[in-house]
This record gives sequence, structure tokens and C-alpha cells, in this order.
Amino acid sequence: MPIFTFSSPVYNLRFGLVCLSSLLFSSSYNMLIPELPAYLSGLGGAEYKGLIISLFTLTAGLSRPFSGKLTDTIGRIPVMITGGVVCLLCGLFYPVLGSVAGFLFLRLVHGFSTGFTPTATAAYVADIIPKKRWGEALGLQGLCYSLGFALGPAIGGLVKLHYSFDILFYTSSLVALLSIVILANMKETLVEKQNFSPGILRISRKDIIAPEVLPPAIVTFMSYIAFGIILTLIPDWSEHLGLSNKGAFFIAFTIASLTVRVIAGKISDKFGRVPVVYAGLFILFIALMLIGSLDSFSGLMTGAAVYGMAMGMLPPALNAWTVDRSIEGQRGKALATRYIALEAGIGLGAFFSGWYYADMINRIPVIMYAAAAITLIALGYMWHLGYHHKTARNHR
Repeated sequence: MPIFTFSSPVYNLRFGLVCLSSLLFSSSYNMLIPELPAYLSGLGGAEYKGLIISLFTLTAGLSRPFSGKLTDTIGRIPVMITGGVVCLLCGLFYPVLGSVAGFLFLRLVHGFSTGFTPTATAAYVADIIPKKRWGEALGLQGLCYSLGFALGPAIGGLVKLHYSFDILFYTSSLVALLSIVILANMKETLVEKQNFSPGILRISRKDIIAPEVLPPAIVTFMSYIAFGIILTLIPDWSEHLGLSNKGAFFIAFTIASLTVRVIAGKISDKFGRVPVVYAGLFILFIALMLIGSLDSFSGLMTGAAVYGMAMGMLPPALNAWTVDRSIEGQRGKALATRYIALEAGIGLGAFFSGWYYADMINRIPVIMYAAAAITLIALGYMWHLGYHHKTARNHR
């Protein structure tokens, strides 16, 4: 049986449209990230760089229980559109609220976008794709989302280089609008949907966490601490190494991610999620050690490529593992649980790395080594729970 095939129903127009919308949505907010530290410094808030990512992920994480519940009640499409609308509005308001306090407030609001759209998108993909191909399909959709990590910063860097911060923010809004237009013409997949009412927003403790998906959620948390660190520190590290385009690291890691992401998802369908997660964590450890120890442009690009391989393997396998373990009718809550862990990892990584870094460039390698140690803890956690012997037929 071949590992990779190009056959229906994975490759169809509806799946293609949701992937294109994911690409545009991801590009919209990612085109800002490499330029925001310099923008905040220009406003006089250099000491708050660690909050650029952590505030964003705080509201993203807090909104996950709501997005999960809404995904399972009012439908996938409205929740995806909500995230796009937040991106659109924030891009318009960054130039208006031109103070440190205003900027930090918008970062807080902007986080609602990724708190909503990715949860509903993953549920939508799982709805339209057969279970036996979830790993492959989620890998493909994630590939398009990850393209935004390369195209977004690349476009953002060019816009800022030739125009201004204001034009950069407006470009972000335009790209978000395009993602909304695509979604507005797509068919809803939730069969028993409800009309929205304020009562739906009431969240109980049982709506916040899906216990059945805690193993992939915990691994997600530990592996994404490094991502928060990278988002916060790599722009300054790139400048220290003489890179004029601060998005170069993100371009390199995304290209590397694309080379393995779809194949990794397909392999997880055939041989199991857990072996792919093990491999991804080990490669992540190597990447962080390389980034911390190779103080040169070529070293940074090497680390970026290896990091991209790890992030090409982990997200599709962890997403599919989460869907495997989810309860029928509660897929949104299960995916929201994983994304809460993801946002918590990114947010804590960004906050504590920004706090310890304090614009002292020689501290960045130490922070990378600490992230590598946390990755080893994630490997130990999986081994402790006995996941070293799970097979493709036993995802749970």
C-alpha cells in the first residue's frame, strides 16, 4: 500500500478552498510578527517585547473553550469567519491606537482570531475527510496554514521595507478580508446546528477541557514553548547576525516544514501518531540545540531548517491524535483543548523568554538550551505513560 496518494475525496474544491482560506488567514497575522518588536520599540515600549506574543496567546487560549463550544453548536463556518473579522479589524486599528497601551490592548484583542479560526477549521476538515485519511488531510491543511508563516513575514518585510508600518497593517487587513470572502461562500458541515444565543456563551468546567485528549494536549504544550521563544527572540537574534529581512528564519523553517508535513501526516495514518510525535520531538531537541550553539547566519538557517522538519511532523500528528481520541459530537471541544495547550505553551515561552532576555543578546543561547530541555521532558512524559509501544491501530 503506497504511503502517499493523490485521490479523492481529500483533493477536491471544498478542501482546496478551506486550505486557501487558512493560508490567507495565517499570512494576515504572521506578516506583522517580525516587524512588531521594532514597532513597539519605536513607540517607546522596548521593555514590553515579551508581551507581543504572550498577550496575543493569552486571549487566544481564553477564547478556545468558547470557540470549541460554538464550533459544536452554531457551526464551523461562523467561527472561522469570526477569527478573520478580528484580524481585519485589528489591522485597521493598529495605526489609530498609536501608543504603547493601545498597541498592547490590540495585541490582546488580536489573539481572539487564532482562538477561533484554527479550532473550527480543523473540525471542518475532519468533517469532510474520511477518518482513515485524517492525518494526511490535516497535514495538508496545516501545510497551507504554515505557508502563512513564510509568505506572511516575507510579504510583511517587503511592505515595511518599501512603505510604512501603516501600510503593513492595512495589507494585513486586506489579506484577512480575502480569507473571509472565501469562507462566506462555503457550505456548513455541522448537521444539527443551533442559532446563536447569549446562553451558548455560558461555559461550565466540563466545557473547558476534554480529558480524553490530555496526552496530545500536554505534549503540545511542552513542544510549543519553544515556538513562543522563537517568535519573541528570533527577530532580534536575526538582526544580531546581520540579517536585513527578519522573516528569513521563518521562511527557511516553513520551507523545510513543507517538505515533510504531508508525508508525516500520511505516515501517521499508516503507522500511528505516536511514532511520528516521538521523531518530531527528537528533531525539535536537535534544532533548538543548533540554534543556541551556532552563532552565525549559516548556523541560524541550519537550525531553522531542522526546526521546520520538527514542526512539519508534530502538528499534523498531534492534531490527528487529538481527533482520534475525541468523542463524537465534541470534536470542537477536543480540538479547543489542544489549542488551549498550544496557546499556553506559546504564551509562557514568549513571556518568560522576553522577561529573562531583557535585550541582552548573550542570553538567547541559554534560553534555547532551556527549551531543548523541556523537549526532553516531553519525550520522557510519553515514555512514562507507555506510549512507546502504541501502533497505528491503537491511537488512543
